[in-house]
Amino acid sequence: MIRFLLSTLLCLSVLTTASHAQSAKRRLTDRDDLYGWEGIGRLDIGTEGFCTGTLIAQDLVLTAAHCALEKATGQPYAPGKVTFRAGLSDGKALADRKVVQIAVHPDYTNQPELSAASVRADVALMRLEQPIPYSVANPFALHSGRVDGNEVSIASYGRGRSEAITRERSCRILQRRQGLVTFNCDITFGSSGSALLARHGPRWQILSVVSAVGTDGRQKVGFGMELSGIVAELKADLRRDAPQPKAAIRRLQVGSGKSSSGAKFISSDGS
Repeated sequence: MIRFLLSTLLCLSVLTTASHAQSAKRRLTDRDDLYGWEGIGRLDIGTEGFCTGTLIAQDLVLTAAHCALEKATGQPYAPGKVTFRAGLSDGKALADRKVVQIAVHPDYTNQPELSAASVRADVALMRLEQPIPYSVANPFALHSGRVDGNEVSIASYGRGRSEAITRERSCRILQRRQGLVTFNCDITFGSSGSALLARHGPRWQILSVVSAVGTDGRQKVGFGMELSGIVAELKADLRRDAPQPKAAIRRLQVGSGKSSSGAKFISSDGS
């Protein structure tokens, strides 16, 4: 079944939307609507397009690997090319931050052919130039374990809904197997990189990242991966590859008298 579905994957494609998904979607526009969802933002990639990302720490955004790599070179986008726009709604974001560092799952290859292996590795972590305060956007935690009733939710940007978060309140996990998660949420262009969310008490937590979409002949099927261990590895990669701070060197001028904090010289008689 998984092999058949993966053979029909259409990454970032638009298929016919099921009527139940249409009725379950809501556009989040005003501040009250956005409450609790501020950590979801649009990732603007220069003038090339956009994906969706989710804040998991004040300065870390989780998204898909294929949203983080230059198509021509397969290398991560240069610092400053990607902008995370938290809670973007009708042209206004709660916070805009440039992405200055990217870590991509080492097993991901930037190839047009999709497979179970590429979906499992389609994860990236982006570090922002400055943290976003908790008072502006509350990061999402990662989910682990079973999902009660297989009910999940998704909130993302996409084609035809690029100017505000659209949340699908309820969709279903179809299968969790061999490191893959399949679900029937309404996915479209731009939804790539968005978080598949599972409820944990009063909060929603990140279960998976949207990688691709296809069909089983009857309905649209979304594909993501199990995140266990992956995010911790990407955090470690960011720490290891973080630019080292440059040492500041200040020249001390003897007897300049221009600064009370400068070097002072005392004669043998104490004067």
